[in-house]
Amino acid sequence: MDVKDLKVLIKMITETDITEFEMENADEKIVLKRGPRGELVAMAAPASYIASPQTVHMPSFPPAAHSAAPSAPAADEESGETVNSPIVGTFYRAPAPDAAPYVEAGQVVEKGQVLCIVEAMKLMNEIEAEFRCRIVKVCKENAQAVEFGDPLFLVERV
Repeated sequence: MDVKDLKVLIKMITETDITEFEMENADEKIVLKRGPRGELVAMAAPASYIASPQTVHMPSFPPAAHSAAPSAPAADEESGETVNSPIVGTFYRAPAPDAAPYVEAGQVVEKGQVLCIVEAMKLMNEIEAEFRCRIVKVCKENAQAVEFGDPLFLVERV
């Protein structure tokens, strides 16, 4: 491939949403990638985002340990355990955009009850309660991107 053809390919990639292009023939192989390494791309969920839910069992985590010299705690700081995201994805409070949320703050939930969905790569992962608890706080907004280990809910064992 000559330089002129390569320039046309590069221009095509920069003018479109393509982030990776690969071409191979008997004589040569060309791989073009756009964007920094390790970049995460967030995608909006389709209008009806439940296809076939996958269940993810959350390990229960002890309350976060406080440092020896904590900064001045807020007067309204709640205590309890957190339910953290087991994967990187998009947090959804309800099974569909027009449906009621699975749980609300103040609600008591049973072990195995679905708390939310975390969508990852178009798979809907149901996050279930690992024990009977009361939802103290919902830590994320609906359709918000979450990272591995991000707190989704603050809960108290009941």
